[in-house]
Amino acid sequence: MANKSNSLAHTKWMCKYHIVFTPKYRRKVIYYQYKESLRDILKQLCNYKGVEIIEGHIMPDHVHMLLSIPPKMSVSSFMGYLKGKSALMMFDKHANLKYKFGNRKFWSEGYYVSTVGLNEATIKKYIEEQEKHDIMVDKLSVKEYEDPFKG
Repeated sequence: MANKSNSLAHTKWMCKYHIVFTPKYRRKVIYYQYKESLRDILKQLCNYKGVEIIEGHIMPDHVHMLLSIPPKMSVSSFMGYLKGKSALMMFDKHANLKYKFGNRKFWSEGYYVSTVGLNEATIKKYIEEQEKHDIMVDKLSVKEYEDPFKG
């Protein structure tokens, strides 16, 4: 997959991007009850624009995606489309979110993007193992469930 190039009429291309974006205030709402719905919406929107999802993972407070975006489309215009339409679709599908997120702002402003050259396997492995790492860190961290200052 690393050396697979796509083609348009007069162009051969291999444009892959590692993208990370977060919900407003990094709320952990996307992971539990809305994870499946959000996954389906993101897949549908990418399919509409001809963007291939190579790898994707929804974390409790952010989304990692490894995408192949055609060169005729800028990353910023695609991300505006993806975040805007997915927010509207989430609010339409889950009416109760309107009360939690007010003003129909589901995603925070901005995103992280990095180009992926021939180190695609490394990025895919990172995305796949991100959740395992977070679970392990949670298990290793010491959480105090009682107030240490109580007598």
